[in-house]
Amino acid sequence: MRKILLLALVGLGAQLVDGSLGMAYGVTSTTLLLAVGVHAAAASATVHLAEIGTTLASGAAHWRFGNIDTKVVARIGIPGAIGAFAGATFLSSLSTDAAAPIMSLILLTLGSYLLVRFTTFGLPQDNVDKPLRKRFLGPLGLLAGFVDATGGGGWGPIGTPAILASGRLEPRKVIGSIDTSEFLVAVAASLGFLVGIGAENINFGWVTALLIGGVVAAPVAAWLVRKVPPRVLGSAVGGMIVLTNSRTLLHSDWFDAAVTVRYGCYTVVCAVWAAAVAHSIRQHLMEQRRQPVAIGSDSEPRSS
Repeated sequence: MRKILLLALVGLGAQLVDGSLGMAYGVTSTTLLLAVGVHAAAASATVHLAEIGTTLASGAAHWRFGNIDTKVVARIGIPGAIGAFAGATFLSSLSTDAAAPIMSLILLTLGSYLLVRFTTFGLPQDNVDKPLRKRFLGPLGLLAGFVDATGGGGWGPIGTPAILASGRLEPRKVIGSIDTSEFLVAVAASLGFLVGIGAENINFGWVTALLIGGVVAAPVAAWLVRKVPPRVLGSAVGGMIVLTNSRTLLHSDWFDAAVTVRYGCYTVVCAVWAAAVAHSIRQHLMEQRRQPVAIGSDSEPRSS
């Protein structure tokens, strides 16, 4: 019973982060399942079955708050589903641990770019709301779906920074669209795992616990992403990507860093991340203060 309650709390916390930042539900939940000795394929299957419900609830909440671009959902979600089904059947018979450091290095680069871009310049306005092309979203969805199924998470960490980096969609709609399209990915991955490992290797009690926690958090996360300023949200997403993938790289065979080195790096990353978010908040507040002045100066000539 204690394990079920813990899983429900993990599902709640993971969905709160995922729904507001567009990533981390699968990564957080899968990490816990692997820590208690669950096979990689069974852990990923458990998380994706739970995500069928959490992503449906999250998508409905994001739709209610106007955080979705339906064209983006379709253009990235369908290829993502194809990649997820292929990844699930592949993982059922083969481990992909060797690819983790390479993918983490790519994500670390993207996260660093986002952290600098949003902290320094904010959201680029000249490209926002220009359409995202199928030739960009299709391959992105295929790759993100495959990695998501094989790694127990990755749809958000790959899809969110790539679309954010394009500057063509405001952060809240990027997150809402990624969360909504993940429903298709979760369904396809779950079908792939049921074919590959069978239902007997999946603990449906754990699935239910993760699902309940995630469904409870979904509307709160959708409301939160609407309220957080885009500049702050971009800095927060970038920092999370950098921290998460730094940890993966430092634990990998590439580095196998000592404990003191790892925690020293985490401290530096967290300090830079906190400073970046604080700077973004200050810049946002300064921009808000300028707006009433501009309105007042425009209105004075009319009254004279």
